[in-house]
Amino acid sequence: MRHRVAGWKLGRNTSHRRALLRNLVTSVIMEERIETTVTKAKAMRPHVEKMITLGKRGDVAARRQAGAYLMTRESVERLFDTVAPRFGDRNGGYLRIVRTGFRQGDGGEKAFIELLGSEKFLAKKRAKSSEARSKKLEAAKKQMEEMEKQSEAEKDDK
Repeated sequence: MRHRVAGWKLGRNTSHRRALLRNLVTSVIMEERIETTVTKAKAMRPHVEKMITLGKRGDVAARRQAGAYLMTRESVERLFDTVAPRFGDRNGGYLRIVRTGFRQGDGGEKAFIELLGSEKFLAKKRAKSSEARSKKLEAAKKQMEEMEKQSEAEKDDK
């Protein structure tokens, strides 16, 4: 029987599991959306919810508790400045887990775990990456044209 046994072991020892969950929580706060296995997403959900609740409290003690758990200072600042105020009137349920299919190698079930209301942030991120991609493509085309002109000039010289 497994009465009153909460959480998942995730095939890791205690310190490894704690480090994994801390890294995942930090990543969700920084990136708004990550892809992981369904089991890890379900295991980390209560931790993210607790961090957002601390962020909503907003006092110094809450900031120190969040800083003790999260891995970077930037994530603590982001939690208190942008993420937590977004959920000011909401009592829990800050995350969404969307199943995406199965992993090719071992068949593990994958899922996106994302903060609610992250659509604007993700759209901005996509636009920025597509802009960078187009600049890179233009630079590559320009370089190819220069190489072709240079090779034609060398052929004309011979």
